[in-house]
Amino acid sequence: MTQSPADKARQAPEILQVKRLASTELFYIEALTLRFSNGAVRTFERFKPWHPGTVMVLPLYDPNTLLLIREYNAGTEEYSLSFPKGRVEQGETPCQAAGRELQEETGYAAKQLTLLKSVTNSPSYSSTRMHLILAQSLDISPLPGDEPEPLEVVPWPLSEITQLLERDDFHEARAMAALYLLQQHFRTKNKV
Repeated sequence: MTQSPADKARQAPEILQVKRLASTELFYIEALTLRFSNGAVRTFERFKPWHPGTVMVLPLYDPNTLLLIREYNAGTEEYSLSFPKGRVEQGETPCQAAGRELQEETGYAAKQLTLLKSVTNSPSYSSTRMHLILAQSLDISPLPGDEPEPLEVVPWPLSEITQLLERDDFHEARAMAALYLLQQHFRTKNKV
């Protein structure tokens, strides 16, 4: 969806101050004080973005099977199913990062990588973009990763996406959005 003329004409707030609140190895939190065009002044807290972003990879093992990973998530304190993901390192393109993360987390390399869409997770708090990438034509080619324990690779039939969405251990919103975009990609491709 494109911006409306009214949205394009709206003046962005003036940045009055940017102040560091906290930083760790993974996070940098800052306060951003803004003055809006109507004179209102507000301070927002946000994560400083990781540039050049992150990736989530949708590995298509064969025309009918996706590869998921099961890993422990400290935020929810549980094991869950999702797709391989990680940071885009400095000097890497999103597709290069997706290829590397795929090899580290599943042991497969992709001959074909296709960007489906770049999305934000919480635009009120972070501008970091996650690049959702379809990986096809896979061959065994593992790389050592940085995970504290081996990840379980779980093949999942494309014909059972509804059952995947119904599982309690598949709940990451970005992974659900990625599945929707994958289905859109295949519908568009089949129309051509």
